[in-house]
Amino acid sequence: MSILWTAEEAARATGGKIAGSWQAMGVSIDTRTLEPGDLFVALTGEARDGHQFVADAIAKGAVAALVSRAIEGVPAEKLLIVADTLDGLNALGRAARARTQARVAAVTGSVGKTSSKEALKAILSPQGKTHASVASYNNLWGVPLTLARMPADTQFAIIEIGMNHADEIRPLTRLARPHAALITTVEAVHIEHFSGIEGIADAKAEIFEGLEPGGAAVINHDNGQYGRVRDTAQRLGIASILSFGSDPACDAALISYAPGETGSQVTARVRGQTLSYVVGAPGRHLVQNSLGILLVVSALGADVAKAAASFAQVGAAKGRGSRSRIAIGSDAFELIDESYNANPASMAAALALLGEAKPGPSGRRIAVLGDMLELGPGGPDMHEGLIAPVTNAGCDLVFCSGKLMARLWAVLPPERRGAYAETSAILLPLVDAAIRAGDVVMVKGSFGSRMGLIVDALKSRQTVEGAVSRA
Repeated sequence: MSILWTAEEAARATGGKIAGSWQAMGVSIDTRTLEPGDLFVALTGEARDGHQFVADAIAKGAVAALVSRAIEGVPAEKLLIVADTLDGLNALGRAARARTQARVAAVTGSVGKTSSKEALKAILSPQGKTHASVASYNNLWGVPLTLARMPADTQFAIIEIGMNHADEIRPLTRLARPHAALITTVEAVHIEHFSGIEGIADAKAEIFEGLEPGGAAVINHDNGQYGRVRDTAQRLGIASILSFGSDPACDAALISYAPGETGSQVTARVRGQTLSYVVGAPGRHLVQNSLGILLVVSALGADVAKAAASFAQVGAAKGRGSRSRIAIGSDAFELIDESYNANPASMAAALALLGEAKPGPSGRRIAVLGDMLELGPGGPDMHEGLIAPVTNAGCDLVFCSGKLMARLWAVLPPERRGAYAETSAILLPLVDAAIRAGDVVMVKGSFGSRMGLIVDALKSRQTVEGAVSRA
């Protein structure tokens, strides 16, 4: 493992004070995931102060801690003291970005930013040393942490950037300074913090403000906010504005795709080059995003054909469409885990994915749905509006959890009603009792609705074949 930061380099980057010499192999903000050799950053948040965990971090093998004050019981030579630790983390990220020759991509969007980031990481890694955000580390501390962890010899960097309010993306993209910036789509997500979807589009378009000279803005042509986002890019003087979608005039245009249970066969034309490739997870939305991803690859100067061929190895992640075969007696049912998060657009996409699934003999399509949060006053109506995608998907049974999902439950035809409960914990045994062999079960909801509890319970007993047994 190479050295990421020396004490002297970190002090120069942050303007902090050191009393000792050390070499850090990584950067951590959490003692639960800290690795020996890390530099621990003591961030202060609303719920807790990271300075309370400095001694524990050192005991677990941290070589030093970035702090804003002396820590009782911790030697001074183990401390890098700055005025503010979040500012210090940002300074580390800025210095890491400045010292690398990496080609950098930034990814945002109402839906699909994490899966697109993971796909970019997977398809660029065979072409060069690639660094990317961990999990969904995409906020005011996640972006600088990702940059601070970036080795100097990185060749490609993929930075995910998220937001809940206006003006959140702007400082993060200026910190990342991408060569290509992708907006997967603009939808009514976190709408409670905006007067309308146009405000969300403007907030997402902030990502273009950090583009390096000559950088590319990559925009979803099929999205209703395409024109508004494109106009913002033009006002910023961005010369390379690349579009992707179903229109043949797009820079990355979908020619055809054949959906399957484990993935899709895609033919597309990307900047004049016709490509046929397989997306290794099912879903029309993943096919759409693959077009934007390949435009990013092109803008970074990597080999687009090789990247397209690598898509076959990109599967769905936990909570974002991953599938499991779960044993039930001598047979099994299929579980689609979409439990990480939810909004109207991603819910419609997940239900469409369920509609493409093929149940076994006597099996059914079952949707287990939890509340979609942060939708503002229109939230109840958006839940009721899910009746259309539920019907279009051919769902045989629908289970609903949460006060907002009660609106969908109220308009479901009696023959489609599985069960309703106010919480996922109460709903769990009702779902478990209803499932039978051959069923395809899709579980989805916002993180706060705790639908992952149902997924984990259904997957709780692994067999040697990798299936799961139910008692």
